[in-house]
Amino acid sequence: MTQSELAAALQRARQRAIDLRAPLRDRLKIIAEEYRAVSPVLAEAVDAFVGRLQAAEAGALAPAVGDPMPEFLLPDQNGRLVGLNELLRTGPAVIAFLRGHWCAYCQTTAVALGEVADAAAERGARIVAITPEHRKFSQRLAQDSGGRVSLLTDVDNAYALTLNLAIWIDDDMAKLTLSAGRDVPSYNVGADWLLPIPATFVVDKRGLIVARYVNADYRTRMEVDDIVAALGALPQAAAAGAE
Repeated sequence: MTQSELAAALQRARQRAIDLRAPLRDRLKIIAEEYRAVSPVLAEAVDAFVGRLQAAEAGALAPAVGDPMPEFLLPDQNGRLVGLNELLRTGPAVIAFLRGHWCAYCQTTAVALGEVADAAAERGARIVAITPEHRKFSQRLAQDSGGRVSLLTDVDNAYALTLNLAIWIDDDMAKLTLSAGRDVPSYNVGADWLLPIPATFVVDKRGLIVARYVNADYRTRMEVDDIVAALGALPQAAAAGAE
């Protein structure tokens, strides 16, 4: 299968996933199954790669529930600096790490986050997503979210590194990714094969993590219903942003 044929097949799978009114895990499963159908070699390589990451317990040292979320100050898709302290002035925050606009799993996750942005806002919360990509690519993921999620650029994955969430893509996996038409270093601010582990943190107004999902298998993500439930479980005053 050529790059263009693979891209077209994945685009169709992505659209089916987006159109499906179902839990995020079911939407992402559509994409994983399409990969396995159209490119078994790549799918098997991903299985092995993820297995190595999980065996090494990648992401295990990321901040846990009850820990303070480290501060950040990062530019959004419009070039405006956004900081955690700013977000928490008005209420809790949801912080999701995405690999990039080229990742069908991330595209679908951005859509799902956008779908619950209003429900989060009703609980006083804002949702932001963080990628290592240049602004012009972050803008595409922001569009996927319907403009409801701010996309922040983590230059050189510096913030992900401080959270123990950054991983190197090994040479074999990098070659296969390139062969699929995804030149990841050209998208990132910092031309390398360093990517964040997709992770999601729900942070209360005090800056403490109240829920989190960290999994080296980037084919799975935190259910958006679980995000909304975690926000709903916060004390009403905290959710409303009261002091």
